[in-house]
Amino acid sequence: MEKTIAGKTVEVNEEGYLTDQSQWTREVAEAIAGEEGIDLTERHWAVISYLQDQHKQGVALSIRKIGKSGVIDIKEFYQLFPNGPLKISTKIAGIPKPASCI
Repeated sequence: MEKTIAGKTVEVNEEGYLTDQSQWTREVAEAIAGEEGIDLTERHWAVISYLQDQHKQGVALSIRKIGKSGVIDIKEFYQLFPNGPLKISTKIAGIPKPASCI
Protein backbone atom coordinates (compact mmCIF):
# COMPACT_ATOMS: atom_id res chain seq x y z
CA MET A 1 0.00 0.00 0.00
CA GLU A 2 1.11 3.57 -0.48
CA LYS A 3 1.70 6.10 2.25
CA THR A 4 2.97 9.67 2.09
CA ILE A 5 5.90 10.18 4.44
CA ALA A 6 7.87 13.42 4.52
CA GLY A 7 6.07 14.55 1.36
CA LYS A 8 7.17 11.42 -0.51
CA THR A 9 4.88 8.58 -1.57
CA VAL A 10 6.38 5.27 -0.47
CA GLU A 11 5.29 1.63 -0.46
CA VAL A 12 4.67 0.16 3.00
CA ASN A 13 3.25 -3.07 4.37
CA GLU A 14 0.31 -3.26 6.77
CA GLU A 15 2.62 -2.52 9.73
CA GLY A 16 4.14 0.57 8.14
CA TYR A 17 7.51 -0.94 7.17
CA LEU A 18 8.93 0.19 3.82
CA THR A 19 8.66 -2.55 1.20
CA ASP A 20 11.02 -0.80 -1.24
CA GLN A 21 14.22 0.19 0.53
CA SER A 22 15.29 2.41 -2.36
CA GLN A 23 12.54 4.80 -1.19
CA TRP A 24 14.29 5.33 2.17
CA THR A 25 15.80 8.75 2.86
CA ARG A 26 16.93 10.51 6.01
CA GLU A 27 13.79 12.65 5.76
CA VAL A 28 11.59 9.54 5.60
CA ALA A 29 13.45 8.13 8.62
CA GLU A 30 12.96 11.36 10.57
CA ALA A 31 9.23 11.36 9.78
CA ILE A 32 8.81 7.71 10.85
CA ALA A 33 10.78 8.44 14.03
CA GLY A 34 8.51 11.42 14.68
CA GLU A 35 5.46 9.15 14.41
CA GLU A 36 7.10 6.98 17.09
CA GLY A 37 7.81 10.03 19.29
CA ILE A 38 11.58 9.90 18.71
CA ASP A 39 13.88 12.82 17.83
CA LEU A 40 16.85 11.30 16.03
CA THR A 41 20.32 12.07 17.42
CA GLU A 42 23.77 11.04 16.17
CA ARG A 43 23.50 7.95 18.41
CA HIS A 44 20.26 6.96 16.66
CA TRP A 45 21.90 7.45 13.24
CA ALA A 46 24.84 5.23 14.28
CA VAL A 47 22.39 2.42 15.13
CA ILE A 48 20.36 2.97 11.94
CA SER A 49 23.53 2.81 9.82
CA TYR A 50 24.62 -0.39 11.58
CA LEU A 51 21.20 -2.01 11.06
CA GLN A 52 21.19 -1.12 7.36
CA ASP A 53 24.73 -2.51 6.89
CA GLN A 54 23.82 -5.75 8.66
CA HIS A 55 20.67 -6.11 6.57
CA LYS A 56 22.63 -5.60 3.32
CA GLN A 57 24.95 -8.41 4.43
CA GLY A 58 21.97 -10.69 5.07
CA VAL A 59 22.61 -10.88 8.82
CA ALA A 60 19.61 -11.84 10.96
CA LEU A 61 19.13 -9.07 13.50
CA SER A 62 18.44 -9.58 17.19
CA ILE A 63 18.66 -7.41 20.29
CA ARG A 64 21.44 -9.65 21.62
CA LYS A 65 23.49 -9.23 18.42
CA ILE A 66 23.07 -5.46 18.53
CA GLY A 67 24.13 -5.43 22.18
CA LYS A 68 27.34 -7.25 21.22
CA SER A 69 27.95 -5.08 18.13
CA GLY A 70 30.15 -2.53 19.86
CA VAL A 71 27.90 0.17 18.37
CA ILE A 72 25.51 0.35 21.32
CA ASP A 73 24.77 -1.59 24.49
CA ILE A 74 21.36 -3.07 25.17
CA LYS A 75 20.48 -0.55 27.89
CA GLU A 76 21.14 2.43 25.60
CA PHE A 77 19.33 0.67 22.73
CA TYR A 78 16.17 0.54 24.89
CA GLN A 79 16.65 4.19 25.90
CA LEU A 80 17.01 5.37 22.30
CA PHE A 81 14.13 3.26 20.95
CA PRO A 82 11.66 2.63 23.80
CA ASN A 83 8.67 0.31 23.43
CA GLY A 84 10.29 -2.28 21.19
CA PRO A 85 13.76 -1.13 20.19
CA LEU A 86 14.46 -3.61 17.40
CA LYS A 87 10.99 -3.27 15.91
CA ILE A 88 11.06 0.54 15.93
CA SER A 89 14.71 0.95 14.89
CA THR A 90 14.35 -1.33 11.86
CA LYS A 91 11.18 0.50 10.82
CA ILE A 92 13.03 3.83 10.97
CA ALA A 93 15.99 2.28 9.12
CA GLY A 94 13.68 1.26 6.28
CA ILE A 95 14.41 -2.44 6.54
CA PRO A 96 11.98 -5.34 7.07
CA LYS A 97 10.86 -6.23 10.58
CA PRO A 98 13.18 -8.94 11.90
CA ALA A 99 11.73 -12.42 12.31
CA SER A 100 12.57 -12.23 16.02
CA CYS A 101 10.01 -9.41 16.48
CA ILE A 102 6.34 -10.15 17.09
